[in-house]
Amino acid sequence: MTDMPEVRGKLIPGKALSELTWLRVGGPADWLFMPADVEDLAQFLAALDPGIPVFPIGVGSNLIVRDGGIRAVVIRMGRGFNAIEIEGARVRAGAAALDAHVARKAAEAGTDLTFLRTIPGSIGGAVRMNAGCYSSYVADVFVEARAVTREGEIITLTAEDLNFRYRQTDLPEGCVIVEATFEGDAGDPETLAARMEEQLRKRDETQPTKDRSAGSTFRNPAGFSSTGQADDTHDLKAWKVIDEAGMRGATRGGAQMSEKHSNFLINTGQATADDLESLGEEVRKKVYDSSGITLEWEIMRVGEQSPEKDPDD
Repeated sequence: MTDMPEVRGKLIPGKALSELTWLRVGGPADWLFMPADVEDLAQFLAALDPGIPVFPIGVGSNLIVRDGGIRAVVIRMGRGFNAIEIEGARVRAGAAALDAHVARKAAEAGTDLTFLRTIPGSIGGAVRMNAGCYSSYVADVFVEARAVTREGEIITLTAEDLNFRYRQTDLPEGCVIVEATFEGDAGDPETLAARMEEQLRKRDETQPTKDRSAGSTFRNPAGFSSTGQADDTHDLKAWKVIDEAGMRGATRGGAQMSEKHSNFLINTGQATADDLESLGEEVRKKVYDSSGITLEWEIMRVGEQSPEKDPDD
């Protein structure tokens, strides 16, 4: 086994990633690294063999790790990266801070980041994926982010560096976001709190929040500009074309397209990563056959197939 740099955090070989993702599937990582702080992360990356890839994850809320696992060092930030600091309208949050917590803390201080309240996951992932809902996106409130490069250099990233687009950015390969700063509009704390409660009520009415899912499975095929802004000239939604293809409630193994919201892929209890991904690919095929629309995955899929899987399946 490759010698690894000394760390102050935790470095665990062969960690099962099914324990760390919301869908509860996935094989092992070669290594799981949980740095103690930014300096620990930077020193580790600087000393790590350049040929060894790294893969940062948050709370695994938008992720399918394939059953064969990941041949890389998976980096997961913990308590050393979850601070939330507020100065005036600006909110600085560690990459591990949960989106919902940031929204609540900001609202208490009279800053409107309420769109983050119903987004599952943590701030690092929200920045990387330009997360958004209710026609608001990270790009709308983003000021800057701190990150550590694959070479161990601590850098500041601007909006221009990230080139925000609908559900994606140009974050450099191997770069790990450690902190982000946002600036929201001023608002009355009670009004902001009430808005978030209403958002939660609507989410619970329309989405399978009690099931094991990873949020929206596919990007909406239209209705957004390249920067992630709503485009009122379109309202085509992924769930609608999935319904029209007859795939609401479709199953494969332990995977199912939710009956409550057909753009939610759920693990009913015993799904493998292959069950989930294969069902998603079946949905994409059916939608294309039905409407000519190619759905794009919103859930990130990473890692290797299980060695037991027949490649012709």
